[in-house]
Amino acid sequence: MRTLKEVKCGETVKVTKINGEGALKRRIMDMGITRGTDVFVRKVAPLGDPMEVTVRGYELSLRRQDVELIEVQ
Repeated sequence: MRTLKEVKCGETVKVTKINGEGALKRRIMDMGITRGTDVFVRKVAPLGDPMEVTVRGYELSLRRQDVELIEVQ
């Protein structure tokens, strides 16, 4: 499986799984990133951190360590 970190700018993907445990997983899910959700990658900073995505109609910036936990297809 590939992670959200590997997705190129301008691509839309669907979340298949969120790895991680406890509060970290809950925080990602509270931001609206759940299984089956479409995620559009808007921008990626030059060094890859942070990544700006569109989820459920709003823009969201995610840290590199968070996007490595999100598996997509």
